[in-house]
Amino acid sequence: MTRFDKELDVRGLNCPLPLLRAKKSLSQMMPGEVLKVLTTDPAAEIDFKVFSELSGNPLLSVEKEETCLVFYFRK
Repeated sequence: MTRFDKELDVRGLNCPLPLLRAKKSLSQMMPGEVLKVLTTDPAAEIDFKVFSELSGNPLLSVEKEETCLVFYFRK
């Protein structure tokens, strides 16, 4: 389990809402802080990897849980 500073639960929402809410949350965080995102969006893995590359917010890890995917981003 990765240490995190803020958790964003966007389970039940589909693209582009999880991505937009993650972007907004990261914009409100301090450099070095970690955002944990929980999602059920089937396209999230691809979307978040591309977002990470384009935004400069490193994707630290992706975990597959029983009912959702969990992403960890560093601001």
